[in-house]
Amino acid sequence: MAKKALNVGMIGYGFMGRAHSNAYRKVGNFFDLDRQPVLKAVCGRNRAKAEDFARRWGYESVETDWRKLVERNDIDAVDICVPNDLHMDIAVAAAKAGKMILCEKPLARTTKEGQKMVAAVEKAGVPNMVWYNYRRMPAVTLIKQVVDQGLLGRIYHYRANFLQDWTISPDVPQGGAGTWRLDVEAAGSGVTGDLIAHCVDTALWINGSIKSLTAMTETFVKKRKHALTGKVRPVGIDDAAAVLVRFGNGSLGLFESTRYARGHKALYTLEINGEHGSFMWNLHDMNYVQWFDHRVEGRLRGWTSILVTDGEHPYLGKWWVPGLSIGYEHSFIHQLADFLEGLSTGKPASPTFREALETTKVCDAIIKSGRTGKWQAIG
Repeated sequence: MAKKALNVGMIGYGFMGRAHSNAYRKVGNFFDLDRQPVLKAVCGRNRAKAEDFARRWGYESVETDWRKLVERNDIDAVDICVPNDLHMDIAVAAAKAGKMILCEKPLARTTKEGQKMVAAVEKAGVPNMVWYNYRRMPAVTLIKQVVDQGLLGRIYHYRANFLQDWTISPDVPQGGAGTWRLDVEAAGSGVTGDLIAHCVDTALWINGSIKSLTAMTETFVKKRKHALTGKVRPVGIDDAAAVLVRFGNGSLGLFESTRYARGHKALYTLEINGEHGSFMWNLHDMNYVQWFDHRVEGRLRGWTSILVTDGEHPYLGKWWVPGLSIGYEHSFIHQLADFLEGLSTGKPASPTFREALETTKVCDAIIKSGRTGKWQAIG
């Protein structure tokens, strides 16, 4: 049976544009789906760079104005891979145009912006999803499955770190194409919206809602030169954050993120402790999960390292033979496969805009608590 084409319009051609484009190209080779993505158009302000990207990845056409792409009748789905300050305007316009929307994380700079995006997609009734890809790491998905089965019993603790070191030098500028994440106007926040957002999304998915939190935030370099203007300006983003949370299930949580952890490039770790057992996972060793089961006989009890590559593990039946690993890029392919499957079954792939809004609410509360020093309830 011939597959139905899904014409994709990609807005942005940076790091995430490559990750998403790779997913569109590969998903149909490994997953049996009713829809086949077609790379119809890519949009970027620099035409030469957009044309180079189109040639490399196989896009049929190029636009330099996202509004023209959104208005095109031959575009079914809009993929938003641009700085955070553009997410809302593009998503609202795409929803009004009846397009499906896949948006890079975070959903928006603020809850207020995110609420407008949710309202737009729900009014239009268009499929939507936010690319929180770490949910689709098979080892992380396995943790979710086992927790849902109740094998850990009552959950007591959830903790996660996301550590980097790329902004330690005061010579790193803010703003511009490569360093917009350091510009509060473009990003909305620093490590909170960029890194802790991943930790929070995964935590909400595995361990449920967060009811309240308190946070410390810090900006270590107070002023930086702007990459576009050359002017030295105050830095408005958070360089580091440490967060204590209370989950709705009664468990306690701890999140830490920084771009000042010398030696760590992208260290994302999570651990969940329950009545009967615990899980640990580390992005640097992403195909393994550490499991402790207290119900095992005492003399044999201890941490077990599970290699997540068997066909019975999440998503792995679509890939290679047991024992052969997959990589970071596969998480995007898995998420896209779930989105396309959802179009056929009518069951939306998570997180939808509404679900991702919960992460944005938590991030807003972290910023507010870091500023005021007070506990924040999550509404």
